[in-house]
Amino acid sequence: MTGERITVLGGGNTAFSMAANLALGGYQVLLWEHPDFAQTIAPIRDTLTIHLDGAARTGAARLAGVTTDAAEALAWSETLVCSVPSYAHQPFLEQVGPHLKPGHLLALLPGNLGTFAFTRVLRDAGIGGVIVAESDTAPYVCRKSAPDRAVIWGAVTGLGIGVEPASQTDEAMPVLRALFPGARAYSGAVEAGLSALNPVVHPPGVLMNAGRIERSRGEFWFYEEGVTPSVVNVVEGVDRERMAVGRALGLELTPVAEGFHAAGFGPKGDFWSTINGSRMLTALRAPGQVETRWLTEDVPYGLATWALLGDQLGVETPVIDALVTLASVTLGRDFRAETRRVDASELPVLAGARQ
Repeated sequence: MTGERITVLGGGNTAFSMAANLALGGYQVLLWEHPDFAQTIAPIRDTLTIHLDGAARTGAARLAGVTTDAAEALAWSETLVCSVPSYAHQPFLEQVGPHLKPGHLLALLPGNLGTFAFTRVLRDAGIGGVIVAESDTAPYVCRKSAPDRAVIWGAVTGLGIGVEPASQTDEAMPVLRALFPGARAYSGAVEAGLSALNPVVHPPGVLMNAGRIERSRGEFWFYEEGVTPSVVNVVEGVDRERMAVGRALGLELTPVAEGFHAAGFGPKGDFWSTINGSRMLTALRAPGQVETRWLTEDVPYGLATWALLGDQLGVETPVIDALVTLASVTLGRDFRAETRRVDASELPVLAGARQ
């Protein structure tokens, strides 16, 4: 029971699960949600209680408070953990940015290279002394099961985290390891962003199962039934191109199968073996519709960003390009236009492995 203060930013599946799990672990947790989505925290505003089930801590988690006031949330703690879709980073930044100050540690879980959007704003505003970090995936496999209840099927045991500036890694990691035991440090935020697991797997799985998702409204096991050998072939094609982009930046990225095993999702082996041996992932149903954040987040803020970097670095990404095009046509959107604008020339060229 630490009694330490933590601010959790967000009101979705992972934010609720994280707030409850940390509160049950003895932290004083304040949960902040963007004012436009105040309805997500309304069910717990009076009780301040989230009921947590599953494989992590369980029970009635009593929070220290809930709020939509960004000034209150950032004054509560110097440690801020944020788990929202990447397309929410900009509106969240607009709310919390004016209240960031030296001494704050902000972790985006995951980040999809969002660290650099935050640090750019801080730099332009002349705010120094803020450490921004991002992870390669969310810390839990979890869902909200009711307006005041969440379930965690499994916790990521080897959460990969990159810190910006990288020189502050040794300062940030002890804090984040206390929150997420087993967390590992990448060489920096670039490596973390290019090591994101969801964009490698989700878009191929959703697009190649689109008919089944629409027909059944997601009533099938996504990983166990939907990630078949032919889908795995496409996943591995995406992965090869992702790693090629990494090499152009001086990074030797971990293959997706090794990444899933290191995160604790499943046994060591090829990707097919890791997926099929995963108790966490095989418990997940498919999205209820094709218009899911597994496309609306993972394509523009994952695949399309990697393709953009590939274009800038002279790395061909034909499989990724095809998926971005197919997802755009499927949903009637231009995901290339929606992508996070990342300039490869502004990214540090890194070399080295995880610590």
